Amino acid sequence: MPTATPDPASTVRDTSSARAHKIDTPPGSLLHIGEVKVRRAAITLFDYDANNLIELSFSSLEESRRYEKQHGLYWLNVHGLHEASVMQEIGQRFNLHPLVLEDILNTHHRPKLEDYGDYIFLVLKSFAYDRSQRDCQGEQISLVLGPDFVLSFQERPTGLFDSIRERLRKHGSLLRRHGADSLLHALVDSIVDRYFLVAEELAEDVEQLEDRLIADPPRRAVEEINHLKREMYELRHSIWPIREVLSGVLRNSAGLIQAESLPYFRDVYEHCVQIIDQLDALRDQIGDLLDIHLSSVSNRLNAEVRVLTIVTTLFAPATVITGFFGMNFHQMPLLEHANGWFIAVLGILIGAAVLLAALLWQHRRMRKQS
Repeated sequence: MPTATPDPASTVRDTSSARAHKIDTPPGSLLHIGEVKVRRAAITLFDYDANNLIELSFSSLEESRRYEKQHGLYWLNVHGLHEASVMQEIGQRFNLHPLVLEDILNTHHRPKLEDYGDYIFLVLKSFAYDRSQRDCQGEQISLVLGPDFVLSFQERPTGLFDSIRERLRKHGSLLRRHGADSLLHALVDSIVDRYFLVAEELAEDVEQLEDRLIADPPRRAVEEINHLKREMYELRHSIWPIREVLSGVLRNSAGLIQAESLPYFRDVYEHCVQIIDQLDALRDQIGDLLDIHLSSVSNRLNAEVRVLTIVTTLFAPATVITGFFGMNFHQMPLLEHANGWFIAVLGILIGAAVLLAALLWQHRRMRKQS
């Protein structure tokens, strides 16, 4: 299959304007909706059976047209979905429905499974977590399973399927001895396993933020909590529909899934359930972060108020006594006394000591009752 040099103007696309233009086009129109993440589409092909393997990369449409299948199975992988000519060529070669090509080019679909009789079409979401930005970076992955081929379409190269390529390169590997449904399982399993890694990294950031909230709450704590909550919801929103997709696969859509492959797809389904449970627990943990933050801020405020209360209490007797002697009367007790000043200071100290002792006694009493 080909790679073609895109129009430089097509390397930047405004999603809202593309959607607006899409309104006026008929169904099945090849219009890319989404972010262009690579400058050129890169196409790789694995043509293999149990004993033979041909691995190719095509550089033009003409070169792809000259190639004829030589072995049992095809795996065609595409990086970059913005070149309509490439998608049209693939659609003609494998007789794909125009709506399938349209859905591949629209990178804002939710995960789904569609049965077209001779092949099944899957839309999935893959994620990678950026620890430095605390951001889940997702991309749409479209898969097509036919009797003797698998097509995969990615927005950009991420190395997600590198391990599968290595397995295919090994002579006599199990993956090469099985059919196209086994390759589809390997691709889907790789996507789902990536969710475990992303969920674990997100959980680590949640635990670190929890420790910071307890020790020294950051100024932008609420913003950080809400950011993690949005990332978790985006991850959960993407993986929840995959359960429906795998349920359709387990129902042996179009008869393309062999009976011996069903237990493997069932295992992936169980992994999805496990990840969803993990994300539900993480959602509750993130929800508790706000309570921890508010409690921590409340405790700090109570400590500050307690200090201010003690200071105010210590100065209360001085305020009363100095205010009393500051009244403008000609005749007052101790005003003419030789030791009047010392008696007033002693009264201030005794009053402060008595009030402080009363506060401490009340505090101990309250702690015993609690």
